[in-house]
Amino acid sequence: METPLDIIDRLGARWPKGFDLSLGRIQRLLGALGHPERRLPPVFHVAGTNGKGSTVAFLRAILEADGLRVHADTSPHLVRYNERFRLADGPGLSSFVDDDAFADALARTEKANGDEAITLFELLTAAGFLLFAERPADALLLEVGLGGRFDSTNVVDRPGLSRRHRREDRLREGRHHQGGRAGGAGAQSG
Repeated sequence: METPLDIIDRLGARWPKGFDLSLGRIQRLLGALGHPERRLPPVFHVAGTNGKGSTVAFLRAILEADGLRVHADTSPHLVRYNERFRLADGPGLSSFVDDDAFADALARTEKANGDEAITLFELLTAAGFLLFAERPADALLLEVGLGGRFDSTNVVDRPGLSRRHRREDRLREGRHHQGGRAGGAGAQSG
C-alpha cells in the first residue's frame, strides 16, 4: 500500500493549481464520494486571521475533558500531513489519523475525483470528511483554509450548537452553574 505522502506528492504534481476560488470542484467530488460532509458530527467551524489553531486546541481540550468524542481538522501541518486530522478514539481521547486509514481515504478520494481538475487542499478536505464521517464523534472542530466564501470547508452546513444536539441541555446546565447563560442581547447572569 502506498503511504499518504506518496499519494499526496502524486496528487500535488498532477494538479498544481494553488488557489482557484470555487466550490464547484469540491461539491462535485463530495457528491461522487456519497456526500460525507452530510454525515459529519456537529461542526464548530473556526475562522479568523489569527489564533485558529489555538482556538481548536482549547476547544478540543475543553470538550475532551468533558468526556466528548472530538474530531479536529487543522492546517497547515507541522511535520506530517497526518497532523491535520485528529480522530476521536473514544470519550475524551483522540489521535492523529494513522497512515493506513489516511492512505485509504486519499486513495478513495483520488479514485472518486478521476482526472478532474482540483486543488490539493480540496482533495485533503474531502479525505478528511470521509475520515470524520466514518468514525462516530460528538463534535468536529473544523478550521478554515484560505477563508472566505470559496473556502472548501464552507460546504458544511451543520452547526455545532444545534438544538438537536443531544448534549445541549448538559452544556446549558454547565453554563448556568458557572454563573451565566449563553446568549446575545438580554443574556442574564445566573
